[in-house]
Formats: sequence, C-alpha cells, structure tokens
Amino acid sequence: MKVAIITGGSSGMGEATAKELAGRGWRVAIMFAKNKKEAERVVRECGEALALQGDVAQDADCRRVAKAVLDKWGRIDALVNSAGTTKFVAHSDLEGLSADDILGIFRVNLVGPFQMIRACAAALKQARGCVVNVSSVASILGTGSSIAYAASKAALDTMSFSLARALGPEIRVNVVAPGYVRTPWQVAAHGAEGAAELERRFAERAPLKAAAEPQDVAETIAWLIEGARRVTGEIIYVDGGMHIASPR
Repeated sequence: MKVAIITGGSSGMGEATAKELAGRGWRVAIMFAKNKKEAERVVRECGEALALQGDVAQDADCRRVAKAVLDKWGRIDALVNSAGTTKFVAHSDLEGLSADDILGIFRVNLVGPFQMIRACAAALKQARGCVVNVSSVASILGTGSSIAYAASKAALDTMSFSLARALGPEIRVNVVAPGYVRTPWQVAAHGAEGAAELERRFAERAPLKAAAEPQDVAETIAWLIEGARRVTGEIIYVDGGMHIASPR
C-alpha cells in the first residue's frame, strides 16, 4: 500500500493526479480549501480515498491533515503540492497588485508547500518517499496571470532545489512546470471562449503546437513519484516546449 497527499486535489491538475495515482493502486488524500462538494466527488472516483479540508497557508491545517492521513493509513509515501492561487493582473499594471495581494499569493504558492513538506517530512523520510511541487513555465519566462504569480513560482522552484539537497537521500523533491492548461480555474477567470482562445494562442507559439492537458501533468507527476528513483532537484516542463520557444 502506498499513500499520497494531493493539495488542490478537487479540480484541474490535482484532480487528474489523484485519479491517476488511484488508478495505479495508491490510497489518496485530497486536501481542499473550500470546494467540499467537488473534493468528495473526486474521492468517490478514487476508491479508498479521503477528502480533508485545510488551507495550506495555515500551518496548523497542514499538520492536522498530515496527522489525519497517518491516523488513517499509517504512512505517507508522496506529497503533491498542487494547490495554488493568483490574481489576474496585466504585468504592465503596477497599481493592480497591492502588497497584500502579493503576500497572499506567496502564502499559498510558496509558504503552503513548505509547510506541507515540513508537516509530512518525518513520514516521508520513513517511507523514503518523494515530493512533487507544481510550478509553472511562468517561473522562467516571467509570464502568466500576474507578476506576483510568476515570482511565487520562481521562488517555489528555488525552494525545491534547497529542499532536494536538504532532505536527501531519504526524500526526493522535484518540480513539474506546466504551461497553459485549461482548468476550471482558467475557465472561471476567462470564460469558456476566453480560455479556449488563450489555449489557441499558447499552442500557436509552442514548438509542439499544443498546450498540455491535466492528464499530461498527472502522468508526469506519477512518473516522478513511481519511476524516477534517481531523480531529485529536477524541473520537468510540461508545456509543449514553450520554455524554448523563439521570442517574438
């Protein structure tokens, strides 16, 4: 029996990852902040699974969720930090982001993964497990929904390098960095037509002429967890090659 915690597992890439791991025989615990109905729906589709409410920005919630998983299954083999947040602000609009906006994004996208890793570290060490942090190609391109979002993902990448060094050899820490992925988050922000147009424009520039789907990200995460036994401190870009696209 192997056990994984997936933050942000009630939709999008987190949901796809939960289902992928469950299909491979894993027990999965989905940590969700608000969307209890959707989290419970995903759990019903994942066999033996848990839905646990918690805000990754709150250390007490992170520790409570880790304890609940250990109480249920007695081990934690993998942690997938997929929860994230942003504010959609044009990068040229410097007045569009307040200090509180920036700090709020960093609390979820950077502090949250750190706190979850810390809460699970002892169990992960015992299991010789692994962590996968979900970043973004925005971290190296300085693109994406806002400057604060791109900066938070760059910080997540760097933190992942530090933790891969600090937690080895018992725990591997890697990063998956998608490009544009059409998720409920994108549709809610831009509408169905707007999200489809963003995907079309991304695919037009990417060398593979396609944007990733949630399942592409999930399969990459599963490989890093199950198959990449000698890989740590690595970033895998799942972006159709956008990180090497020719600038315009």
